Amino acid sequence: EVLGQLNGEFPMDEAVIEEVLPKNSTFVSVESYGSSAWTTTGRVTARDVDGTQKAYFLKVAYGEHGRIMLNGEWESSKAIHELMPGFVPEPLGFGRYKLKKPATWFYLCEFIDMDLETAPDPVDFTAKVSELHKTSRSPTGKFGFHVTTCDGKIPHVVTWEENWANFFARLLTCVCKLDLETNGPWPEFERATAQIVTKVVPRLLGDLQTEGRQIKPCLIHGDLYEGNVGINIEMGDSILYDVGSYYAHNEMDLGQWRLEFSSVFRSKLYTHHYLQNYAAAEPTDEFDDRNRLYSLEGTINYSAGHPGSSLRKTAYNNMCYLCEKFAPINGIDTYDAKSDPSITGARIKMHEGLI
Repeated sequence: EVLGQLNGEFPMDEAVIEEVLPKNSTFVSVESYGSSAWTTTGRVTARDVDGTQKAYFLKVAYGEHGRIMLNGEWESSKAIHELMPGFVPEPLGFGRYKLKKPATWFYLCEFIDMDLETAPDPVDFTAKVSELHKTSRSPTGKFGFHVTTCDGKIPHVVTWEENWANFFARLLTCVCKLDLETNGPWPEFERATAQIVTKVVPRLLGDLQTEGRQIKPCLIHGDLYEGNVGINIEMGDSILYDVGSYYAHNEMDLGQWRLEFSSVFRSKLYTHHYLQNYAAAEPTDEFDDRNRLYSLEGTINYSAGHPGSSLRKTAYNNMCYLCEKFAPINGIDTYDAKSDPSITGARIKMHEGLI
């Protein structure tokens, strides 16, 4: 059942060859390639009928959680690729290995040799991101997605919803619940969370859809930081990967740029050029406050997946700022600018600690 076990016994299965690889191509080899915190990744080589060899990128994950992650990436990649071919590796297939146990799932896509060290050009990259946001159309006209997608290993709650404030409140509530399960109780954090969800979100995001204002549900990456962006070496273009999409307020994608592990996109250049292509929603003077609010989802999501992470304190400090400004409450701390990474420049290396 296992066709190839090369270079660290990479798990390969007949299902990939029979169901996804191009017909009449011949499987040649598989090897471990790249790194992923939550999946096993490899490079598959196959030979076409004319004798030329072609490479494919394979992700493997296990159990029901693995199915959710890889199916979410498959459906997200298809949605983006349909709109903007070349902005994500072409998705080729998703399925289950024939191997009975453990339940093993795979996602196969085009292999693209990427430069992962060079920062994307701010003008070109933000133009493409804004094009994705502008040209996408929600199939229901609502916020959400037709399958569950993930940010890292944490599933998004993406049930369709007409009201963006309600959608975001539910999304944030769920990641905060997961964080409490991972990191334990913190009364002040919980008090601040409740105030954010019940008071700040309706105030900041509710205004986006009142007094005649409307925001379009846009297809977003879902975890847009530089660790999920590369440069296509052959073409020189920026390219997205590890997508966990849903239809959201377009500014949601920019929330990740505020996080400690997004040291490149935190540069004001990227936000500046993005807003040249897709203007901030009204009221424009609350753009930075919305960005701080949107950053909470990514920050707390990271904390929920990394027990003991310092990002939990960052999220709490940002909640204190937003509560002080929009819905003051007793029983939480005062916002501390000296602990705000967007001011101090503090950063972390993904899956590691402070730098």
